[in-house]
Amino acid sequence: MCGIVAYVTGEGLSDERLRDACLHATDTLRHRGPDDSGTWTDSASGVALGHRRLAILDLSQEGRQPMVSDCGRYVIVFNGEVYNFQAIRKELESAGEAPAFRGSSDTEVMLAAISAWGLERAVGRFIGMFAFALWDRRERVLSLARDRIGKKPLYYARIGSAFACASELHTFSSLPGFAPRVDRNALRLFVRHNYIPAPHSILEDVRKLEPGTILAVGVGSSGVSEPRVTRYWSAEEVWREGGERPFASTEAEAETELEELLRDSVHLRMVADVPLGAFLSGGIDSSLVVALMQSLSPIPVRTFTIGFHEATHDEARYAREVARHLGTDHTELYVSPTEAREIIPDLATIYREPFADSSQIPTCLVARLARKSVTVALSGDGGDELFNGYPHHVIADWAWRMSRRVPKGVRRLGRTAIGRGCKYLANMAVPVVGILFGPAAPKKAEYGLQLLSQDDFPQFYRGVVSHTLEPERLVIRGKEPPTPFDAVTFPADGTDTFREAGLLDILTYLPEDILTKVDRASMAVGLEARTPLLDHRVVEFAARVPTSMKIRNGQGKLPLRRLLNRYVPPELVDRPKMGFAVPLGEWLKGPLRGWAEDVLAEDRIRNDGYFHARTVRGIWREHLTGQRIRTDLLWCVLMFQEWLHGKGIS
Repeated sequence: MCGIVAYVTGEGLSDERLRDACLHATDTLRHRGPDDSGTWTDSASGVALGHRRLAILDLSQEGRQPMVSDCGRYVIVFNGEVYNFQAIRKELESAGEAPAFRGSSDTEVMLAAISAWGLERAVGRFIGMFAFALWDRRERVLSLARDRIGKKPLYYARIGSAFACASELHTFSSLPGFAPRVDRNALRLFVRHNYIPAPHSILEDVRKLEPGTILAVGVGSSGVSEPRVTRYWSAEEVWREGGERPFASTEAEAETELEELLRDSVHLRMVADVPLGAFLSGGIDSSLVVALMQSLSPIPVRTFTIGFHEATHDEARYAREVARHLGTDHTELYVSPTEAREIIPDLATIYREPFADSSQIPTCLVARLARKSVTVALSGDGGDELFNGYPHHVIADWAWRMSRRVPKGVRRLGRTAIGRGCKYLANMAVPVVGILFGPAAPKKAEYGLQLLSQDDFPQFYRGVVSHTLEPERLVIRGKEPPTPFDAVTFPADGTDTFREAGLLDILTYLPEDILTKVDRASMAVGLEARTPLLDHRVVEFAARVPTSMKIRNGQGKLPLRRLLNRYVPPELVDRPKMGFAVPLGEWLKGPLRGWAEDVLAEDRIRNDGYFHARTVRGIWREHLTGQRIRTDLLWCVLMFQEWLHGKGIS
């Protein structure tokens, strides 16, 4: 796990100037790779590659990067792990296509595979999490690649006539000529989702490479070409193909196949030359990962849990029981509210781009705890998206089916009423909205009418998972750009809402919220986090499992539950989903109130010019008085303001 930089000027700068720029940029990623650093330059093409190393495999000098292929054609900087590198190495050796390997790192095998098979074919064979930059010295082309699900980040930008990429957003500010400007369109997305979906970033002219894609820029006589992006793997296509050819055998057979896949996935992710452990919340997903780890390990697996004294937010007691049953070497730390709040001033510098999922707080805490003992930790992320574990999947399905009972003409009339500001008609709809949506009824009738007016499920589901349906009420200027909610075409009719909701989460919430949260929290302390449930083979298996096998009577993740029952008694894990949260709403009313008042001061908000100050203050008053709990929106504004005032971009 590392931090990478690539800088392409095409101007034939001296090696010294290229190296200085690259070193300065690479140093901003020291936290991602505290063990070593390196640079490589080619003054003839104006190319510099930089690397910060967190040594996990082949701790010797033979694992250092940037690394040049044996044939001399390719140079790579790589962030992540390719778990099946040993199998690829054996295949290359058997076919007579392997070089004389110098070390035992996955990076060297990646270069050998690319040299033998070409970039796209090689990437298609990699099982792992990765973001890398590859310079082709013969063709004078820089290629960027990101893993299929989006576990590892990669940003890119044009800076004048130059091109650059980096693992984190703030690195660009260290490069000559870069002038950061907030993208108000992306800010509107942030207010809606509390994260910014790829390919957008909070800065104009900076983009995120989307999962499953390869980007290429060439260097020629006319300078650096425009980026060209191709897709080598698509979750949308996988979901479509899985629906067309669903798993046709029994549930028991599906369970057995899933166990074989997960055992191999976990086994691959337990390969490391450094101490290894796992996060354990006591829920279905993390308990299953730990159970499989322990079944494959001759010694007790190290497990880590953060506990809270507030019973409504504490899962440590459940994790303790699971750990005792499995026989792990368990560490738990109960954190006081004061200790949890102490990390808040660091969040902007940890995440570097506005990010407002408040579970980032306990995630940072458990990463810090684990790093005291291990360098690699496995997590259970992905089960909810792949196997419909979220309660809001059930709510969205119910609400969608109820809303379809309303004639289309009536639904469109509601949309017109909202568009023209007809509050009277909207208020008349309150009883109708309540009856239709039942437990899913929105707090305001206008929201209900907006949901009713949607004719396709992706747009409807976006409304369900949005933290506000009206970001324009909060953000000054800007227009929301398209996201997967606008682009997804499979399927769009709402005939299987659970399947569609899972796909939309895989395209948006999973990479941009869950995986971003864990990557930044873990890398801030030099910890590598691995996610066995998100092996692309498991994702492709989940795409073939019909909804009837995933969820029944409102209970999701049935294949994972049944598989876990082979290792852990159901009574230890069978409980309502709690989530990894802190009582942030109460903290904002109490011990965090002074800090929030300062950040949300009306003059400060107005002078910055990004949010409507009066609207922000109104939301704050509603929250303080209990008139309406607005934790998510407030946390969004707070995190943006903290980032804006120098704690995230520099």
